[in-house]
Amino acid sequence: MEYVTLNNGVKMPILGYGVYQTPPDETERCVLDAIKVGYRSIDTAQAYGNEEGVGNALSKCGLPREEFFITTKVWISNAGYEKAKASIEESLKKLQTSYIDLLLIHQPFGDYYGTYRAMEEAYREGKVRAIGVSNFYPDRYLDINHFAEIKPAVNQVETHVFQQQKVAKEYMKKNGTQIESWGPFAEGKNNYFTNPVLKEIGEKYGKSVAQVALRFLIQSDVVVIPKSTHVERMEENFNVFDFKLTDEEMSRISALDGGESLFFSHYDPQTVEWFMTLV
Repeated sequence: MEYVTLNNGVKMPILGYGVYQTPPDETERCVLDAIKVGYRSIDTAQAYGNEEGVGNALSKCGLPREEFFITTKVWISNAGYEKAKASIEESLKKLQTSYIDLLLIHQPFGDYYGTYRAMEEAYREGKVRAIGVSNFYPDRYLDINHFAEIKPAVNQVETHVFQQQKVAKEYMKKNGTQIESWGPFAEGKNNYFTNPVLKEIGEKYGKSVAQVALRFLIQSDVVVIPKSTHVERMEENFNVFDFKLTDEEMSRISALDGGESLFFSHYDPQTVEWFMTLV
């Protein structure tokens, strides 16, 4: 496994296992399978409704807690200092752990400044090893980074070959924040798995399109957390450290970037209205 070092010295695996949209009743089994494959970084969130499944897997796997890097996120409905503080305690209970390795604000809505204060407090108390944000576009990222006492260690944003976040990544790097990808396969949008460039490069190495895509992000210093409920795919996604893309191949894949989301934009009023219906 390769690691990145966050701005406070904490080491984070560059490849992890995500449980977004993993059914709560399947999460324990999926995480146990992922652990057997070799994953040690697990990414969940309050909004996923499956923190308990992750906690059960950690409790039953037989490995010491310190071998794992666990991420969860504070949801919009828990925004604000008091609600966020209570939700962090609830997440600790559900995850069956005394500390969270990485705690993120899930979306930049509601009183996220109050949320961040609660996270800073949890960090100082040793309940959290690193804090950061998710889905913060450059404007809101720069705002909270400037005024926060503890600078965001991570910003998890939509990142894949068709949306490489080149501008956002530049500002994160400038300010010492690690970029992390959600949706590294763009959920198959834009004919992702039949892209001729990715397929051609994959054939050279005997690798799948998914493996080439993950390798590109890893070589671009992006943390990735691919999700699958199938052991075979978990293994495939994990086996991306035995080959390296050339500079020319990296450039070809870099040229696939469209610079726009394939999912939604927080600058779109209809998108923001939709998020508000979830609160």
